Amino acid sequence: MADTRVLSIILGGGKGTRLYPLTKERSKPAVPFGGKHRIVDIPISNCINSGFNQIYILTQFNSASLHMHISHGYSFDSFSRGFVEILAAEQTFEHSGWFEGTADAVRKNFAHFKTQKPTHYIILSGDQLYQMDLKEFLDKHIESGAEISIATTAVTRQDATGFGIMKVNKENRITEFMEKPAADLDISDWIIPNESRTAGATPGKDYLASMGIYIFNAETMYQVLDNNCTDFGKEIIPQAIKNHKVSSYIYDGYWEDIGTIKSFYDANLDLARINPKFNFYDEDKPIFTHSRNLPPSKMTNSTMNGAIASEGCVITEATIVNSLVGVRSNIEPGTFLDGVICMGSDYYETPEQKDENRKLNRPNIGIGRNCRIKQCIIDKNARIGDNCSIGHTGQKLEDGDHGMFYVADGIIVIPKNGVIPSGTII
Repeated sequence: MADTRVLSIILGGGKGTRLYPLTKERSKPAVPFGGKHRIVDIPISNCINSGFNQIYILTQFNSASLHMHISHGYSFDSFSRGFVEILAAEQTFEHSGWFEGTADAVRKNFAHFKTQKPTHYIILSGDQLYQMDLKEFLDKHIESGAEISIATTAVTRQDATGFGIMKVNKENRITEFMEKPAADLDISDWIIPNESRTAGATPGKDYLASMGIYIFNAETMYQVLDNNCTDFGKEIIPQAIKNHKVSSYIYDGYWEDIGTIKSFYDANLDLARINPKFNFYDEDKPIFTHSRNLPPSKMTNSTMNGAIASEGCVITEATIVNSLVGVRSNIEPGTFLDGVICMGSDYYETPEQKDENRKLNRPNIGIGRNCRIKQCIIDKNARIGDNCSIGHTGQKLEDGDHGMFYVADGIIVIPKNGVIPSGTII
């Protein structure tokens, strides 16, 4: 094991259309999460906590804020040989276009990867929420003698329609792959063998779904990508199962794909519950991020119940329930938030800037006085004036762009730098 060298590749995804408008000005991995983190902090932290500290992030859309976050948040000493680096799509003499898919993105960066002389590649997604011991995953991969291992999670027959499903034998070797089986298709012979079930298996979850997390032997990676196939899940993995030894690593912990506005909203608000599904409070497995050196949050005559406030907030005579309040949030007296994700601000406004706001009849950054806001995501640096009502009309808004705001999956989203004038009713 001493000569094992693992290179971690985090796939940043494409345009992030399912998370729009949160991805309007930033890449999907750079979307704020949990009040003070970014989504990309989750897979990076899983790597670091597992002892894998050579990490590349592949992206090509709106990568400026991601570059800023990574440069401010992750640095290793010169003796560890560790790094977190972003590789954006680039033109070379060999490649002139964008990344065409997950496999294509990896293939086009082999020139960078091979200089590290890895023995194994671990491929991770940039938009999933989980805490996995990747070192254990690697140990199981090596122990099994597999050329490729796929992290899988048990799902119900109903949920299986949304995943790539794996058939395994008693030795956990994957023998077949099926992409999103139709609900009326009989797949009873794909049920997990009793020998492969984990001790914590949930009754009714009888099928193995791919988590989009893979370990490849380095030479196997070069072989399976020696073609023009563009996607791991749809092309590379199904072909590899026919020609290589591919094993399943069954993970029975919490795992959530946060690639849509609804899943993003639910995963954030779940953090504020007494026993959240994802644990930010494990000192042995911290979730790392950019350290901002902000002051503690200040709350005056306010009520918070089932809510999280990040550092640097000023909350005055407000009521906040079932909500998450991000860094540097400013919430004025008389405001009531219920089911709100407020991402906060990138900076504090100075008295001079607030004077300028008054002259322009523009709200300050934050949430003004006497507002009632429900089931809403408020992106960074948004300005919401006094006496605004959002989400309380009882009317169902159509998904899409409504000018000052967006609606996605029935959730109102105030975009980054958005301005909601005083007295607005949405």
